[in-house]
Order: sequence, then structure tokens, then C-alpha cells
Amino acid sequence: MPQPQALPRFLHPFAKPTRERFITVARGEGARIYDVDGNEYIDGMASLWYCAIGHGRREMADAIARQVGTIEAYSAFDPFTTRVADELCERIAELSPINQSRVFLCNSGSEAVDSAMKLARLAHVQAGRPERTLIISRGRGYHGTNYGGTSVQGIPPNRAGYGPLVGDVLHVEPDDIEGLANIMSENTERLAAVISEPVQGAGGVFPPTDGYLQQLRRLCDKHGAYLIFDEVITGFGRLGTWFGAQHFGVTPDLLTFAKAVTSGYQPLGGVILSRAVCDPIEADPGFLLRHGYTYSGHATACAAAMANLDIIEREGLLERAVHIGRRLESGLGALVADGMIDHARGRVAVWAAAHKTGIDPFVVRDRMLAAGAVTRALNTDTNSFCPPLVITDAELDRLIDAFASVTIEVTKESAK
Repeated sequence: MPQPQALPRFLHPFAKPTRERFITVARGEGARIYDVDGNEYIDGMASLWYCAIGHGRREMADAIARQVGTIEAYSAFDPFTTRVADELCERIAELSPINQSRVFLCNSGSEAVDSAMKLARLAHVQAGRPERTLIISRGRGYHGTNYGGTSVQGIPPNRAGYGPLVGDVLHVEPDDIEGLANIMSENTERLAAVISEPVQGAGGVFPPTDGYLQQLRRLCDKHGAYLIFDEVITGFGRLGTWFGAQHFGVTPDLLTFAKAVTSGYQPLGGVILSRAVCDPIEADPGFLLRHGYTYSGHATACAAAMANLDIIEREGLLERAVHIGRRLESGLGALVADGMIDHARGRVAVWAAAHKTGIDPFVVRDRMLAAGAVTRALNTDTNSFCPPLVITDAELDRLIDAFASVTIEVTKESAK
């Protein structure tokens, strides 16, 4: 009997385990990637929301090589540190909206979210409030896939099948501030934190309703809860400011970051902590923070971040994000006006197109790949756009044109 074809040894994340074939990416340059067959694609998603400075930059390779040639990494557990980790934390603290902050380093957005949850609860314990363990999150929110982030994320399919999750977590309707206020009032004595993305990303690209984040800040102040902003997507320029908190004028108590801090050239994440969190954990000089990762403060990852931030500053990519956002909004808005899509939603340089009933965004994604352009399919009706901040106007036009052409094609087929 013929043997079934062997599946790849690589068990891919967020993919069907039975999938046999993948597009093998061979190289990248700016806002374009190329597969092993030589096909070119406009990268409309900055890989996975993160490659702000574009692909294949020699400056990044050189910075990483210099660090590897000096000290590639060393444990940051007591009593060690490295100069590059210290310098990066100083720089991130200065760029952040949180005054007199400190920065905890890890390796990913998922680790950053779990760290923020633990640090929020720990700070309450150290402040003499051990009963404050409840964490509230919004529906549609995506907060990574470690057990803490899985527990607080508001996308039910991503929580299914993993057994008991982290306790003392409540989910609320994403835009119902009155409902949230009622739940917070009912649980005032137990509240540890509320977690929210400034713009909900992987859940479908949903900007907050007007005033929502400001009201969220006031409610947290009223009830003594920490406000956690998950800025894994919105951090480091995506909204035309260093952090989404600055774009919306709302300052959290803890802020998670990853992705664009290195543009993906090395894995790095972290949490920015306010004095409201730092003061309790610093109060007892004998207290030992029993949390961290082997690669917290990884020197090569920190060097990559420093070089990446240099490029963002030197090339004016925060300002470029605003320009990209205007072109995306205009291009998708024209498709709405022409009746080709139901609506578009987004903020600055991250947008989504919502299709009319019957259009499969995964079919659109695959047809766009065949046309040489990358989008991400979300939910049952949405394609998202989050291009590198170095994308040219011509490349943006190619991206939108490919989306328009494919959408027309798929719509005609669905009408038959």
C-alpha cells in the first residue's frame, strides 16, 4: 500500500496540523519578500504586525554581529547585567508615556502579557492588598498564547481546548463602558487590573470608541485597579507616536511591548512599569522578585532594538506612519464608496477591510498571495493591513489594487 505523504516536521503555529505545503520565504528587502521560487510579494502585514523598518537591512545585521562578537548574551539574574540592556531600558523609559518608569525585559509579547499580569498582582500583595487578584479583559482582545494571555484574551476559540486556565479573570463586552463600570463596582475589593489593547489588533482591528480609554483610566483610578495597555502591536510607531498611549492621551500603569521594538530582527518583549507598580515592590529592601526568563535582557536582542530605534528616529518613521495611514484610509474608503466592501476601520497605519456577507477573507488572502501581495485574514469577514513603515507609495498602491481586484473577482464568483 502507498504510504501517506509525510507532514512537515515543523508544527506551524496558527495553522492546520494537517497542512502539507507552505510558502517558503527566502529573503526580504524593504516592504517586499521573495519565496524560494523567486515570486515577489508586497508585505502588507509587516510579517505579523512587527517589521516596521523593513526586511533585509544590513545595518541591523551589522549591529547584531558586533554584539555577538563582543558578548552574545549573559544572564541578567542577580548579580549580572550588560551595558546594552541597561541602555535600552533607559531609552525605552524615556520614550514611554510613563514618568519615572522601569522596564522589565522578556522575549515576546506573550511573555510580556503574562509578566504584566503577575507584576500587577504582586504589586497589590506587596502593598498589603493580597485579595486583589481579579483581572478584567475586553472581548475581542488578543493577548498572546501563554497561559495568562490565553486566559485574558477575548477570542473564545483561542481559549478552547486547553483545560483549566488562569483563575480570577473576567471578560466584558469590548465597547460597553457602563457594563464594565458595573462589574468593577461589584468587585471593587478584588480588582487587580484591567487589560486592554489601545487598538484591538488580531481580534479584527477595532479602534476604541470615542472616550473609551479615558473612561477606562478613570474607572481604574476610582476602584484602585492597575490599567494595563497591551501595546505589542501599537508600540514603536504604528500609530504615529512611540506608543498608542500617547496617541490617545491615556497613561497606563503597565505597558507591554514586543514586535516593532526590534522589527523582528531578534525576539524581544517587555513591560514598562509605573511608580504605582514599582513603589510597592521596591518598598522592602529584602524582597526578591522571583520572576524572569533565561533570556531576559538578552544582549544581542537589546543591540538589535537599539539599532532598530535608531532607524525609526533617523528615517522619521513615526511621521511616515501618519502618511501611510492616510493612504490606507483613502484607498479602503474608496472601495467602501464603490460598494466593494462593507466598511473599513483602523487608526493611523493599521487598518482592516470588512467584507460584505458571503466573502471569505481566507480566499481573498490566498488570491492576493497569487497576485503578489500579503494581507491577513481575520475572523469570518475581515482582511487586515499593517505594512512596514518603509513601504513606498507605489507599493501601497499595488497592495490596495491587488486587494480591490481580488475582492471584485471573489464577489463575482460568490454571486454565481
